[in-house]
Amino acid sequence: MNTPLDFSYQALPMRVVMGPRALDRLADEIDHAGLERVMVLCSPEQRELAETVAGLIGARAVDIHPHARMHVPVESAAEAQRRAKEVNADGCVAVGGGSAIGLGKIVALQYRLPVIAVPTTYAGSEMTPVWGLTENGVKRTGRDPRVLPVSVLYDPALTVTLPPSVSVTSGMNAIAHAVEALYAPDASPIIDLMAEEGVRALAAALPDIVADGADLDARARAQYGAWLCGACLGATTMSLHHKLCHALGGTLDLPHAPTHTVVLPHALAYNQDAAPKAVAALGRALGTSADPAACLWDLAGRLGAPRSLRELGMAERDIDRIVQVALANPYANPREVTAEGLGRLLRAAWSGQPPAS
Repeated sequence: MNTPLDFSYQALPMRVVMGPRALDRLADEIDHAGLERVMVLCSPEQRELAETVAGLIGARAVDIHPHARMHVPVESAAEAQRRAKEVNADGCVAVGGGSAIGLGKIVALQYRLPVIAVPTTYAGSEMTPVWGLTENGVKRTGRDPRVLPVSVLYDPALTVTLPPSVSVTSGMNAIAHAVEALYAPDASPIIDLMAEEGVRALAAALPDIVADGADLDARARAQYGAWLCGACLGATTMSLHHKLCHALGGTLDLPHAPTHTVVLPHALAYNQDAAPKAVAALGRALGTSADPAACLWDLAGRLGAPRSLRELGMAERDIDRIVQVALANPYANPREVTAEGLGRLLRAAWSGQPPAS
């Protein structure tokens, strides 16, 4: 007999605009949000794009703040809040990847300014109410609906200049969101559908992007997958993979998306035996009946992505330190998390060995 459906699902309140020349609709989205004085947030590398964005909205762009940094250091957040107050901004446009969107979230949380997101990578952070803030080497995260962008504009042309290596790691970062959502304690049939489709879309699009960076169809499919995977993270509880990546990023300042790329196959392998439904869904999404953790590890290798924490700058002596940080504030996880198990996982991820259950 089939099990009766019994679940809850909270839809995320935001608008999404997707398609060629979606950026041209930014002014309409600003009008829809009722904003008149917006500050454009970006990282230093995205200054030129931010200037283009400001030009599209004219006098409503009261400032460009090109100081977003990875993992949102508390000092960076305070600087952005001070600047928003100085220019009397009533909203922000966050242009770029996770650094810019993460900064926009903190400004929204602490200064109550609505954010419109214009993502240029595939990480999917724009679809979640999850915020992160790093202080004294410790990355804190939380959830608050106030940090959700009021609008998200997905324009594939904005990702064409994204190098293949960044395209791949940001896409793998998004896949990690969907993987953990499949075995989250608050998963649902709706999440399962979005997660499987998101993984399928990204896993198919990333090789096409590496083969031809100007392939707008592939880049649009990657954005579609990032949207779905990010929405999965926004609606479920994070588990071991994200805990480890937050510990590695906040404590050691490792690069965000490459760290997710390296850790994902190992964290999935750790949990596979305790999450058979997730394994089945990932098998369908990846087109393989074999080990999905090994499949993701192979995919990263074929696409030239990093596969060891050592090549990201982590020292072997830091393994025990990260184990302790991860155990100090554990996340929900389908399999019991132990110091011994984490040590094995991190040693394999550090050295670049294939993932093993």
